[in-house]
Amino acid sequence: MTIAAPADTVWRLTTDVTNLPSLTPTMQKVERLDDGPLQVGSRTRIKQPGQSAAVWTVTRIEPGSEFVWETKRLWLRMVGGHRIEDLDGSCRNVLSLELTGPGSGLLGALIGSTVRKAIATENAGFKTAAES
Repeated sequence: MTIAAPADTVWRLTTDVTNLPSLTPTMQKVERLDDGPLQVGSRTRIKQPGQSAAVWTVTRIEPGSEFVWETKRLWLRMVGGHRIEDLDGSCRNVLSLELTGPGSGLLGALIGSTVRKAIATENAGFKTAAES
């Protein structure tokens, strides 16, 4: 999604993870389990509607442009990506979710439309906050 705001504005919103519930209804409660800026190894407990809380751990970060975090539920691994591409005064915000593990293909087919809707909702929240 293209956002008419500087990339650094969207980056600040993206990495202020405890504030995500104010941006999007896809997050009910977000609690950092450590202090300081997001970095590899940072852990965050996230409660989303219809799901039990899960701990997400940052596995990759490129300050100002991208971070990736992941969680495991039973046999399933979920990897969430947040990438911001600078477009000279505006930016593109790219959110992704990858499922791996036994049965992930079937589950992805079953919940794919729900995931796409949640990603669109989250992006709309970033857009509204960044452009206001």
